[in-house]
Amino acid sequence: MEAVIETSNLTKTFLLGDTVVRALDGVSLSVAKGEKVAITGPSGSGKSTLMNILGCLGRPDAGDYILAGEVVSRLSGRRLAQIRNRYIGFVFQTFNLLPRLSALENVELPLLYGGARDARQRARAALEIVGLSERMGHGPNQLSGGQRQRAAIARAIVTDPAILLADEPTGNLDTKTGQEIMALFDELNAQGRTVIMVTHDPEISAQCPRRIHLRDGRVAELMARESR
Repeated sequence: MEAVIETSNLTKTFLLGDTVVRALDGVSLSVAKGEKVAITGPSGSGKSTLMNILGCLGRPDAGDYILAGEVVSRLSGRRLAQIRNRYIGFVFQTFNLLPRLSALENVELPLLYGGARDARQRARAALEIVGLSERMGHGPNQLSGGQRQRAAIARAIVTDPAILLADEPTGNLDTKTGQEIMALFDELNAQGRTVIMVTHDPEISAQCPRRIHLRDGRVAELMARESR
């Protein structure tokens, strides 16, 4: 299958006081178009650092990152932002919705920043996809946790990105609601979107056909789910 993401020997270090921390230590991996992949590992294994680089929010110190055929690890900040806005939608554990805006207004924001003239129409359509057509005018404090995550997912898909990056997307949800959100990710994946999620929950990672396990900044294990 065609690879939408490829990395080769990614290295990233941080200075904490007098100590150099190697967050990523030669990470090489590939994600095919349309895959659903879990990135797992203990705290401090490099999951968040890798997610930031895959999401074009940061650059590696060394190594290459190829996104949709383009080497993005060496691009300028402005071009990196353009690539990020074109290809990637983000979903966060804490939802990151603006409290003073309605669900509809929150979902509109990425389109308004991009100057889209049909922002309201597209935001409505995205909220309908995630099952929030009856709650568009409600603010985040009027929504349940699951509804807030649905609104956040709608905001992530409103620009029609090829890739969804989800950082602990069920971490603040109860088990039943978390499974409903995972079912929504399954639907979005079935539509052709590549889904990559960071999770510490083995039950969530088990629902992904492939798992990339990190330890000490390195890929410790690549595992495909067994067929049942």
